[in-house]
Formats: sequence, structure tokens, C-alpha cells
Amino acid sequence: MILDPNDLSAGDLYGYLSTAVAPRPIAFVSTVDANGRVNLSPFSYFNVFSTRPPILVFSPIRRGRDGSAKDTLNNVHEVAEATISIVNYPMVEQVSLTSTEYPTGVNEFGKGGFTEVASEVVRPPRVGEAPVCFECRVNEVIALGEGGGAGNLVVCEVLRIHVQEGMLDDDGKLATRKLDLVARLGGSDYARITPETLFEIPKPLRNCGMGIDQLPAHIRQSTVLTGNNLGRLANQEQLPDADTINQVRDLPDVQRARRRGTVHLHELAQVYLREGRVVEALAMLV
Repeated sequence: MILDPNDLSAGDLYGYLSTAVAPRPIAFVSTVDANGRVNLSPFSYFNVFSTRPPILVFSPIRRGRDGSAKDTLNNVHEVAEATISIVNYPMVEQVSLTSTEYPTGVNEFGKGGFTEVASEVVRPPRVGEAPVCFECRVNEVIALGEGGGAGNLVVCEVLRIHVQEGMLDDDGKLATRKLDLVARLGGSDYARITPETLFEIPKPLRNCGMGIDQLPAHIRQSTVLTGNNLGRLANQEQLPDADTINQVRDLPDVQRARRRGTVHLHELAQVYLREGRVVEALAMLV
């Protein structure tokens, strides 16, 4: 199926984009207007875009029915400051509640049952329950259009970072497994980041992975090994040497698999990969 965005309604286009481009982190943004009235609202068009300077960007979109701006966008034009709180599972239902379009001037801190905490260097308060919160200066607002559904990139420079101590590991660094983060998907779907759903992939930048094109053809063309399996094998800098191959060939489970045929040998290699025995898996396959 091939789609032309110009042929889709705004709602249908939003559905394709927000469902395919996922999961997305959620920015829980607090702003104030020129009169000091507080607004609190979540945005899943959000990410980090720079380290030096530290830049976060979120995008409020205009109302689909008439292209008008919502309170957050109006506020950052009036007061170029914001706090951005990170959303985790213990607060996600309350965060969702604040996405209700309450009348201008209504403070969603109260509607969502959140604690207002005074910020150190910006006027908007921060969310006391958030595991991590950033105090930001709004450097720029870039309008991407004027009609319904048009985004506005709010470019925020981080001035202060607030972290709950319970979110730190023994080395004083943020611990993913403690944050219990959530992410936005399409429709009403969310994802929860738990230890059971996490997995690690060795980063290629730690070495120079040889690439899948350097694997022998019989490995590349395996009917058992997956693309992920090949990617893990090809992240090695080079093929194993003869001594390593001979040592692995003599392992009892490798000998049994070889006697049973190629499929069993490749299935054993998958077991080794799951156990983190990448060099041995590659040696048996070679």
C-alpha cells in the first residue's frame, strides 16, 4: 500500500504517523502566561536533540478543527520558559487526565492531583511527583504551519535538572531499571519500560564490526539465523582464528549438533548468542 499524505484526512494522517513513529517519550510541560496563570499538559512529540548545549524539543500541534493554538503554545510565546517533567508508570493515568482541554486559566496541577514545586531559575513550577524534571529556557519556537494539525517546535535549553534520588544507581547515575518509564504509541496504547522488556545490544562504536557482508555465505544464507543473529555475529571485528575454531569444534554439544546437521548447528549457535557467547557461536558456524 502506498499513501500520499495529501490524499488523507488530518485524522487519518495523524493515525499513520503516531502509530508508526513510536514509542515516543512524553514531555509533561508546565508553562505560565503573562499573568502568571499555570498550565500543565503532556506532549509525545518530544525528544532530546543536543547535549552541549542541552536541548529538548517538544511540539504542540494546532487544533484540528480550526487551526487555533492551545494554551501551552500561547504561553511560551508570552513567557519563554517551561519545565519538562519525564513521565513514568506511577503517574501516567494522572498525566493522561491533564490532556483534557480544560478552559484557559484552569490549573491542571489541581485537576491531575500533582504537587506544584517552585522552580529555581524559571517561573513555571515543576511537577513534584516526576522522577526527572528539567527547568528550561525557550530559545525558539518554530512554526511548521498554520492549519489544523500543524506542529510548532519549541526549542528548550535545559538550565537545571532535578532527579529523585531513588532513581539513581550505586554510582549516582540515572538507572533505567528504576525509572519505570512509559512511552506513547498509537491510539490509546502505551508501553511500559520494565526490566523484563529491556535488552542490551553491544554498541558498534566500541569496536569496528566487520559487517554482515564479511560473514561466509553459508552463514548469511542460513534459514535459521535471523537478521538480529547476523547483526550480533557481524559486530565482531573479525572472524575467529583457527585455534578458537578448533577449540569450539571439540565442545561436546557442538559435536552433537554437527552430527545432526546444519539446522541443529545453527540452532545451537542461537542458544550461544542468547547466552552472550558470541565468539563461540561464530566459531562453530565458521
